Amino acid sequence: MNLTTNKNKQCGVVAIEFALVIIPLMIIVFGITEFGRAFTQYNTIAKSARDAARYLSTQAPGNATGQQDTAACIAVYGEGYTSCSGAGLLPGLTTAMVQICDATSPINCPNNLASNNGVGTNMVTLTIGGDPAPYSFVSFVPFIVPNINFGPISVTMPQAT
Repeated sequence: MNLTTNKNKQCGVVAIEFALVIIPLMIIVFGITEFGRAFTQYNTIAKSARDAARYLSTQAPGNATGQQDTAACIAVYGEGYTSCSGAGLLPGLTTAMVQICDATSPINCPNNLASNNGVGTNMVTLTIGGDPAPYSFVSFVPFIVPNINFGPISVTMPQAT
């Protein structure tokens, strides 16, 4: 039996198997990577919304000293950036996507949450994204993972009086 003849017949099989397996493998790898990026961006927005709502929870209701503008800056640029300068946390995230609801601005409030007519605790709700301006995750490989519009991300906390 001639071993070299059988070995030569098998040489091309490995290359063909590799070519057939590499395409689905690359699709899976890019899909996992893109969903990981989308999850990271969603988590970044959720954390920045919590930070901004935490800042507003220490302030009195209203925008007398520009605290709502400061909270919007915190939500977009990060906890240490109250002046809306520098690079934003995520590409495409703007202060126009931030909505604030408290006892003095109940127009942005879901179910009149903040307007308790002076009874109980005032609440503040900070929402990023949503109906007027959703945040969009832009995929590097949209043919594998399409662009995703995140729904509104809201945080509600008790507010100082």
